Amino acid sequence: MQQQCTLIIGSQYGDEGKGKFTDILADDYDYIVRFQGGDNAGHSIVINGVKYKLRLIPSGIFKKNKKVVIGHGVVCNPETLINEIDYLHANGFDVRNRLFVSNRSHIITEYHIAIDKYYEDLKGDQKVGTTLCGIGPCYADKIQRVGIRTSDLLDKGVLRNKIKLSLQTKIHILPHIGYSLKDVERLTNKYYALGQKIKPYISNTIDLLNDAYQNKKRILFEGAQGTFLDIDMGTYPYVTSSSTVAGVSSGSGISITKIDSVLSIVKAYTSRVGEGPFVAEIFSKDADYIRERGAEYGTVTKRPRRIGWLDLVMLKYAVNVVGTTHIALTLLDVLSGLKQIKVCVAYKYNNKVIHEILPSNKEYAKCKPIYKTFKGWKEEITNVTKFNDLPTNAKTYINFLSKSLNLPITYISVGNDRVKTIKR
Repeated sequence: MQQQCTLIIGSQYGDEGKGKFTDILADDYDYIVRFQGGDNAGHSIVINGVKYKLRLIPSGIFKKNKKVVIGHGVVCNPETLINEIDYLHANGFDVRNRLFVSNRSHIITEYHIAIDKYYEDLKGDQKVGTTLCGIGPCYADKIQRVGIRTSDLLDKGVLRNKIKLSLQTKIHILPHIGYSLKDVERLTNKYYALGQKIKPYISNTIDLLNDAYQNKKRILFEGAQGTFLDIDMGTYPYVTSSSTVAGVSSGSGISITKIDSVLSIVKAYTSRVGEGPFVAEIFSKDADYIRERGAEYGTVTKRPRRIGWLDLVMLKYAVNVVGTTHIALTLLDVLSGLKQIKVCVAYKYNNKVIHEILPSNKEYAKCKPIYKTFKGWKEEITNVTKFNDLPTNAKTYINFLSKSLNLPITYISVGNDRVKTIKR
């Protein structure tokens, strides 16, 4: 039976390769939707050997005739949005009548970015490792009910009042970030002008998507970041500022009961950007090898990512809270050439074997990985198109993961390009 609504979600710390599978699956869907996060989430797509990068617009935009939606759960930096629209047009991708931005999406302003940096500096050695894109402060304004939404950009009087109120609630820190209430008029003029530029794309996306569903259109939801960066279920406070797991309904307006398939993206090893506990992290030559082969540097930040072995404790937690129905295993080709490959199957904590993610980062950081070791393979696999043609040791590794998670691995990525994918 063909699935009408599918969620693609990362199962680790982000950077699992969600963009590639959004690109692959988008062929069979009518709408591709972002429902949380902001321009801190980098997506890289390789098409015919050319790499394209986006931070805000759903990567389904690269598919002609497909409609893409930025839902109200996304915090939208209008400057990034305009830059990406221009970037897409310059590369031959027309977004007119294809891009829809929720009229309820909260906007990131320049002072949110300044606040982000200010608070991160205040944390000293307890820094989270934020991308400094203003995501957290924008979500904070949303929760404090002093946020500015895309629809507000279209009414100058409303916009002025909301900017003034937002700055007034921050009066105690304005001098520290170089702002004052004198900036109200300048900011009003700036964001009203930006609003006029994005006006053609602002839409009631809740009705748009629900009407599409009623008309039997197929909808693909493109998650950003990963399960362990979820504000509630991740390694708090070393997380993003939104729900990467449950945000699909609250951030799009499509009921959770309409989601009938969940594809969890699992990287064949683990990587992480920023601070926080990382039980299976490694610092050996193997880590350097994986980082270079996998180009493990942040799409947005360019920071080298921390590298570790695959962690089954994490993955079992992730597939449970997400409701995974099938898995895509990515970057398997990066492991080619390693003599041994390890998988963390449990933790040792206080001389006991445990299989859970401890809520206290202090205690979680004390966990030691318990590994199962597999033989590696020397063969390059980027041109392999069938599962049975993979090296025996690679098949053993994949089958072990599938059995351990009790889920089918239906896709195996063996290269950056969309065609470098084995479908089982």
